[in-house]
Amino acid sequence: MTSTRPTPRATGPRGSVRRAGAGRAVAVLVLVTLAALIPLLGPSAALHGTGEAEVPGAGGIALLRTVLFAALCIPVGELFVNRLARSLPGTEAGHPAVPRSWSPFAAAAGFVAALGLATVVATGNLVPGDGADIDVGGLYTSRDGKLALLEVNAFLVAGLCAVSRRPVTQVGPLAAVVVAEALRAHPTTEYSPLTGAGLTLVHLTCAALWAGGLLHALRTLRLWSGPNGTAAGAALLGLYARVAVVLLAAITATGVCSSLRRMPPETVLEQLTGTAYGRALLAKVLLVVVVAGLAVWARRRLRRAADPLTACAPARAEVAALGLAVAASGLLTALPVPIRW
Repeated sequence: MTSTRPTPRATGPRGSVRRAGAGRAVAVLVLVTLAALIPLLGPSAALHGTGEAEVPGAGGIALLRTVLFAALCIPVGELFVNRLARSLPGTEAGHPAVPRSWSPFAAAAGFVAALGLATVVATGNLVPGDGADIDVGGLYTSRDGKLALLEVNAFLVAGLCAVSRRPVTQVGPLAAVVVAEALRAHPTTEYSPLTGAGLTLVHLTCAALWAGGLLHALRTLRLWSGPNGTAAGAALLGLYARVAVVLLAAITATGVCSSLRRMPPETVLEQLTGTAYGRALLAKVLLVVVVAGLAVWARRRLRRAADPLTACAPARAEVAALGLAVAASGLLTALPVPIRW
């Protein structure tokens, strides 16, 4: 005869690991949902009471742009942090262990997002009602169409490079995406478009290195467990933190210059609350302030705590805030620019 009493649940370390893993999964799910709601619902909320007209399909366009930005950050961050890991003392003889690459999945997501945005351009920047509305041939005759096709092809090539024996070759197509985004954000009808494109180029590159680099650094630290990995992990996080200071300074400088080009100093306060673009920009600035505060907290722990890897806790919160900032950036691209050139 067998006993019918239920087996006691595991309460040891393994049970704690399961609960921690479930907690992280729920946190990631909540973050992804929130990051998706920002571009989907953001246009209506930002435009409320401003008197500005909403672009048809603005929520979907903002979501696609957010996915494209995230798909750019992941491989850029992986290449960046893997390069930092190889530069650590003691790794000259061989390559250090790195987590499984997410670049192929990011390239696939970026390809789908870029393809969706290309269909919008092919219908005259409108959401297509059916397949007959899409003029694929028209993409080759306009500047925006050519840039959209460049992004589609660049993500396709980046995905092939990611699964090849030399994933570092992704640098070329990823750089093409950044250049295309910088040019797309500043049409030729704008005053001094090359200056604006240059600012966006630096801003987007530094943002991708910062957000994607921190995400991959934390993934790498989880892999480098054990007594020997603690010192290496602290060294990697410290090296990333030193570079991140420069990235933050560049992001701040280019962001301020780009904002002042579209909102002259005497109108900034009014437009930050009276226009949809200004409201979204203000939300992004507040998120960046939170991110900077978390980065300072993590850096202090890294320098002064008995266990330097306790800096991972604020760094994880920093990644979450950076994800929301990426969503806010996607929202900005779907809102009307407040200044007419």
